[in-house]
Amino acid sequence: MASAALGLPLLPVTAHAGRQVEEPLVDSVRSALSSAIHQSAPPAPVFASDAARQLYAYWLVAMTERLRKRRADALEHREFLPTVWYESKRAGLDVALVLGLIQVESNFRKFAISSAGARGYMQVMPFWTRLIGDGDPGTLFHLQTNLRFGCVILRHYLDTERGDTFMALGRYNGSRGQRPYPDAVLAARRAWEI
Repeated sequence: MASAALGLPLLPVTAHAGRQVEEPLVDSVRSALSSAIHQSAPPAPVFASDAARQLYAYWLVAMTERLRKRRADALEHREFLPTVWYESKRAGLDVALVLGLIQVESNFRKFAISSAGARGYMQVMPFWTRLIGDGDPGTLFHLQTNLRFGCVILRHYLDTERGDTFMALGRYNGSRGQRPYPDAVLAARRAWEI
């Protein structure tokens, strides 16, 4: 009963993802993705100007308020939002898109598990740890690891689909060419735009 006392679920929490397909990767793509996963993050964001720093501070306050309506844990927000921002920017992604994807995939649950075994905030399939990681799917419950994998994978799909966000989102979910999932993520994205 220790898990119940800590407020942890006794059974895995189900999530939205699960149909993502393992596709063969050419060696150059596998190497590039693997390299992107293993680069370390700086301890704090670096800004080119005071205006950029102020914009980030404004974004952080606004997103904290929006996230508080969904998740009450303020301690979690202090780590989660800066990490989402950093990993999104690092992968060249729109932060609002990544937050919309997280909302649809896991509803901001760190330990979410889909019926197909996708894990964490961004519902990363465990096969990715074998393809481009260290092979340990347990690391997908680590905040930065999950967000890094998810952002790198989404960037890969955007590149594969030549910038077509709709098709890349379909690939991310394993529903390429079908409307419901990309439409849900794009609708959720609007709640995270500034």
